[in-house]
Amino acid sequence: MKKLFFYPPLIAGISSAVCIALLAYLNINSSQNLWLIPPFGASIVLITAAYASPLAQPRNIFFGHIISSLCGLAVISFLDISYLSIGLSVGLAVTAMMITRTLHPPAGANPIIIMMGPESFSFLIFPVLIGALFLVLYAIVFNRFICKRDYPTK
Repeated sequence: MKKLFFYPPLIAGISSAVCIALLAYLNINSSQNLWLIPPFGASIVLITAAYASPLAQPRNIFFGHIISSLCGLAVISFLDISYLSIGLSVGLAVTAMMITRTLHPPAGANPIIIMMGPESFSFLIFPVLIGALFLVLYAIVFNRFICKRDYPTK
């Protein structure tokens, strides 16, 4: 049977909608944003549409979000919020993700969210750690079991 030309984009779009809707649903009865941050929307694009990219691998998704958030939290702990400290937090995050080989471009937004919040260290657990873990589990289920793809790629 011949595949329809829109099949992969349609599956990626539907799956992206399902994942983000699940995270948003988990947020509904919360007074805080416990599960969902905007960078997760960009992460799901990589997970569903560019799954073979090194940037979309579980290690990069999880640790990219954690490391970049730690950079934002470190900068906000020592410096006042300014255009320089916001830039420094993102630059530090990019450097740290590259050094640790966990580069995940959507995570570059986490320090900005932290600085603009301003957020505390609890932000690292909810939504960053828990949300990134959810994304990784979703990526594995979607790619391996639904799409029958070799994921994570080696």
